Amino acid sequence: MEKIRMSKMEQPEKPSAQAEGKTNSLAPEQMPASAAKQPESHSFNPLFPVFLKLANLDLLLVGGGYVALEKLSALLANSPQARIRLVATEISRDVKDIVIKHDIPYEERAFRPGDLEGIDLVIIAINDKAASTAIHACCKEKRILTNVADKPQYCDFYLSSIVQKGNLKIAISTNGKSPTIAKRVKEVLNDTFPDEIENVLDNMEKIRNTLKGDFSDKVRQLNHITRVLTPEKKRYRKPLLSILLYAGAAVFFMFAGYFILSYILK
Repeated sequence: MEKIRMSKMEQPEKPSAQAEGKTNSLAPEQMPASAAKQPESHSFNPLFPVFLKLANLDLLLVGGGYVALEKLSALLANSPQARIRLVATEISRDVKDIVIKHDIPYEERAFRPGDLEGIDLVIIAINDKAASTAIHACCKEKRILTNVADKPQYCDFYLSSIVQKGNLKIAISTNGKSPTIAKRVKEVLNDTFPDEIENVLDNMEKIRNTLKGDFSDKVRQLNHITRVLTPEKKRYRKPLLSILLYAGAAVFFMFAGYFILSYILK
């Protein structure tokens, strides 16, 4: 298994405009509209979203308290087959119950640099700033991607808020600014997507497997089939908003004029 490493790898040469025109054949389903242009604001989220197959990676979780429990629960909820090892000087009863139930190797002792042998990802979830910094330094030296709980400046990746309905999974990121907002967005999306979305995904998979033609043809057909999911914006909304604003202003000035005249005529 190839080891995940922090990128200091050589960057490929940027293709020419002519080459890009030939190779960049992503259709609208693959390329979001935002990818075609630079963001208008200088403040935007530069994180690259990626979904990892934790069943193929080795992850070390350092910590055995409440925060570690949250991380461990999130890992297992999203990737039940994740390959996890846990090390902590103290392991709570709740954490110990989970690692025993899921047959996760654990040791109740302090972290050692040797614990990083064969590890691809590390999550540090301990309430000790000095120890967290030291462990992060060891990980950085070995070029192992690391997440340090409540220390965004030491994180190579974040654990997102997740919306999941069957095989539909949406990760939400605020670039570490506000986990609370991410949680609220998660609640909204959970209410927005019906549980039946899994049936839609199953049907779309069956349809995709029956389509003929090359990749571009299949994408065009799928875009045509799913166009009902993104209805055109109603043209009357903007005029209606203008009408309501003018009406509100008229009512305001009518009452303002009434009170002014009443005051003058007293």
